[in-house]
Amino acid sequence: MNNKHLLLLSASRAGNTPYLTHALPLIAPLVDDSIKRIVFIPYAGVTITHKDYTHMVQQALAPLAIEIHNIDDYDKPDQAIFDADAVFVGGGNTFRLLERLYALQLVEPLKIRVNEGMPYVGWSAGSNIAGPTICTTNDMPIIEPPSLKSLALVPFQLNPHYTEWKPDGHNGETRLQRLTEYLALNPTERILAMPEGNGLLVRGNEGQILGDPMSHWISVGGTKTEIDPNRPFRLA
Repeated sequence: MNNKHLLLLSASRAGNTPYLTHALPLIAPLVDDSIKRIVFIPYAGVTITHKDYTHMVQQALAPLAIEIHNIDDYDKPDQAIFDADAVFVGGGNTFRLLERLYALQLVEPLKIRVNEGMPYVGWSAGSNIAGPTICTTNDMPIIEPPSLKSLALVPFQLNPHYTEWKPDGHNGETRLQRLTEYLALNPTERILAMPEGNGLLVRGNEGQILGDPMSHWISVGGTKTEIDPNRPFRLA
């Protein structure tokens, strides 16, 4: 039986809204009275201390009346994962996040606990690592993890912050062109393109898009297929 329960958000903000405000009604159903200990993983933060990052998340999610603990406060971070009722993983640099997870041997504990049904909430980089690899992240490779393989909590690639905007006079590739390059070398894969403001809710073997605007599947050749936000879909 598949007990996965994930909320993967494209970003920590929607437009000009305050930090994580748009996520409050999306996170609330995941944190009922049985969720006592939430462990926050701040490793994607590069220009902010883990302590400050955790405090920012605690303040933003204060309306939910939940307790959020920095994983750095535990002597054994792997045990913190096993003891947690839920795990939240913040955004930042995906390469740094995955490098730390490998260095601290947290990849397998996270997989085990999520597959057991522990709620997982991620945004931006925290969503990126839920796919099979981080090959479709937008981030600079500022550090080299031992592998680009990530948690594989869902069977498709993710691209948070997806946009089709191109500034006038800009001659670099668009986001869609970059993702099409990945698919040219990995033609059997598909990518969930997630614009800012929406997220993916996973319950067991089903997913559903939450929020606005529309998400798309992107497949080989850059083919885009809209996803109905009102209709759950099979993950594989």
